Amino acid sequence: MQLLLIKIVQYQLLDGRIKLKCLNLCQQKLNGHKGSIQCLLLNNNEDIIVSGSNDNQIKFWQNQNGWLCSQTINDHTQIINGLSFNEQQNRLISCGDDKFILVIEQNEQNKQWIVIQKITVEQYGFRLCFIDNDTFTFQPFCKEYIEVFEMNNNNKQYTKTKEIPVKSGSDNGLFPQQYIRSKCMLLNKNSSIVSLIRRKKNGEFITEESINFGTSAIYGNMSDDGQYLITWDNKSKEIQVRQYQEN
Repeated sequence: MQLLLIKIVQYQLLDGRIKLKCLNLCQQKLNGHKGSIQCLLLNNNEDIIVSGSNDNQIKFWQNQNGWLCSQTINDHTQIINGLSFNEQQNRLISCGDDKFILVIEQNEQNKQWIVIQKITVEQYGFRLCFIDNDTFTFQPFCKEYIEVFEMNNNNKQYTKTKEIPVKSGSDNGLFPQQYIRSKCMLLNKNSSIVSLIRRKKNGEFITEESINFGTSAIYGNMSDDGQYLITWDNKSKEIQVRQYQEN
């Protein structure tokens, strides 16, 4: 699998290693994972990479005149499938095959990342996403709903509060959930369906569009402004670009 960070760097995820290739043709291999990398995040400042692997580890890499592993989280016991930053990027959530969601927060003093909550779910999933600091969504595997978790103001813990109905079927990973704040739009892939789900002012979620690709092997992402959805699927074997239009 290859991820391209425009104008910055090119990623290759092979044999448990992250290979970085800069535009000036310099390159750096980040060795540390013992298995293949399933999910990857780059923060807004482009100085922290977070990687999740099938070696059950989450690694934080910092750019200090070169990328180095600064911390490893070992609280998952099986493959890590999904990662998501909150808007301030001082909190991280992860999901894995072990049916746990971890809430990980950065300490303001020493900048270390600490697991502050471990949520048990009934079914594992491939994708999850922060909506805001107090809310995130999680797609359980082969379930006809997305779970919504919200923070309890009394104990500051996240609990499941509602479900969003979606179509379901056999599924796979490597297509993260994505929330476009400027459009209040959640992008979710479940089985062969990619859905665009609007968050209303009252906090309710309404599916505005569902695209059936006829295969669960779909990979894609939406531009940061929500104007373009780019996908590749194993049925058409095409890179397809869709543009957002207001009704």
